[in-house]
Amino acid sequence: MVCDICHKNIATVHLTEIVNEKVVEMHICQTCAQSKTEEINDQFNISDFLGGLMPTREEKTSRPGYTCPSCGLSYDEFRKKGRLGCQQCYSTFRQQLLPLLKKIQSATRHTGKIPLNLDKSVSTEAKIRELHERLNRAISLEEFEEAARLRDEIKQLGSIAE
Repeated sequence: MVCDICHKNIATVHLTEIVNEKVVEMHICQTCAQSKTEEINDQFNISDFLGGLMPTREEKTSRPGYTCPSCGLSYDEFRKKGRLGCQQCYSTFRQQLLPLLKKIQSATRHTGKIPLNLDKSVSTEAKIRELHERLNRAISLEEFEEAARLRDEIKQLGSIAE
């Protein structure tokens, strides 16, 4: 397949864009893909995006702990770059990151996939914890049939884990 932009090289990159509520597929070569990447970077700056979601300067100055003790990254630098400096930054800026993560991902806790090669006992424990949370929620909402079903599922997984 030939590149949709230059009509010379073989298309190795396939893009799907939504333009004016219409799906547009593009098949482009590596050279045109690089220029397209530069065009996207010019249009979308991640630090500007994150800066719009983060607290204002007035909110920021009223909170303590704005420099990471491990790497020395300041909260202002993080706001400009949109990237943390080290793993310690997550705990240093925790108070500011939690609302930001909630806005971006609708949650502050990772609930993604479990790696396939993970020990089965670890994945079973995670499943049991999740079921306990759902059980507590069902009890608080007085959904006793659902609670009984979840209780039985927890017992079944517990016997498998042992």
